[in-house]
Amino acid sequence: MEIDLPMLPQSNTNSVSSAYQSLKWLFLLRNFLILGEALIILTAVYVVGYPVPEDRLWAVLSAIVIVNSLTWYRLQSTTYPVTDLELFFHLVFDVLGITAMLYLTGGATNPIAWFLLLPLIVTATVLPQIYTWYMVGLSSVCYTLLIGYHIPLPEFVSAVRTKELPQFVLAMQSEYDLDLHVFAMWFGFLLIAGIVAYFIVEMASSLRERNHRLAKARELALRDERVVALGTLAASAAHEMGTPLGTMAILTHELEQEYSKKGFAELSAKMRILREQIDRCKKALSVMSASAGQVRAESGHSMPLEEYLDDIIHQWRSQWLNVRLKYVAEGIRPAPNIVADRTLTYALINILDNAADVSPTSIELNAQWDAKRLVLEVRDRGPGIRPEIAATAGKEPVTTKEPGQGLGVGLFLTCATIERLGGQVSLFNLESGGACTRITLPLLPSTANR
Repeated sequence: MEIDLPMLPQSNTNSVSSAYQSLKWLFLLRNFLILGEALIILTAVYVVGYPVPEDRLWAVLSAIVIVNSLTWYRLQSTTYPVTDLELFFHLVFDVLGITAMLYLTGGATNPIAWFLLLPLIVTATVLPQIYTWYMVGLSSVCYTLLIGYHIPLPEFVSAVRTKELPQFVLAMQSEYDLDLHVFAMWFGFLLIAGIVAYFIVEMASSLRERNHRLAKARELALRDERVVALGTLAASAAHEMGTPLGTMAILTHELEQEYSKKGFAELSAKMRILREQIDRCKKALSVMSASAGQVRAESGHSMPLEEYLDDIIHQWRSQWLNVRLKYVAEGIRPAPNIVADRTLTYALINILDNAADVSPTSIELNAQWDAKRLVLEVRDRGPGIRPEIAATAGKEPVTTKEPGQGLGVGLFLTCATIERLGGQVSLFNLESGGACTRITLPLLPSTANR
């Protein structure tokens, strides 16, 4: 989604989210400044007795409080997203509020006049560069005007000589010949440094987090594009392979019948196996065609976990009769339910197939679950996983398989499928030898546990 901003850059959804977080931090920073300004006014008027235009200062501070209250109300509403332009106008108001306070308290001669830098620092941290230049111009104009236009303040000592000062102020002034103007500048510097160190750093951290999410979203979008491309190629291949497989099925059936009559029992048995494999391919293509365009609700349904795992093992055993599978299942009883998505079934079978490819004698499947998640571990006794494959697993198709050993896209599609369903896949080598594929999947509460 894009939002048109007149004369200003455009913002996308991610920048809008970042603007919302920045507005939250600006709201907290403004609360801190309101509290500080209130304490300064109270101290100056009621503790030190320094003559300041109290009524007008309270009026300006009240206006800032009202705007900050509206900001709080704005943060509660999610109907309209916070934009960069809206955040910029909040910062413009802060500049005008600080300028008004300085106008009433000596203008550019006020030792904390460089509070005007705070909105500029925030703008430079969280907004695009063009906004920063706008803020530079506004802040510079306000500071320049404060040099010539302001309400002068009387000299501090003469203004408060009829008022008893706190003892620590008198002691510091008499012992160190303290210049209170310089002291105020020093105190203001420490205050601004602390604000920058906390609030601005937190805003920058929010930006870094947003950039991290954006990079991850781009990575997922790239992976999804590859999945779509592979799906398109698979659909095209299914269309092209339908006729040849049908022809092969007819010929193998005729050859099987012909040679069975002539006493070629061994050849007939091999032809029968060949026909079964062709039928398996035809069935897979039929399922692919029937599944095209179905959404997850149509292709998946709630199913008891143990029943679902038993069904997967049954399907896999029918294809790998010579590979021994050690299956261990542990978890709460009754077991929760799982979404028996067809694509998830194929993904789990594909992982078992990969393990059987490299470990044709035996593999292990360990299943552990609690009320919320399932952890599957598929272990093989093969040579292990090469580091380059483990580093890119699930991010891009594996292209290191030898000719005749598959296209190298099964693991990629498997990871994409499991992550689409809210799960995770990790691959690592075992100290005892071989590799392990760990799969974590979310579960549904079973009827008995509801």
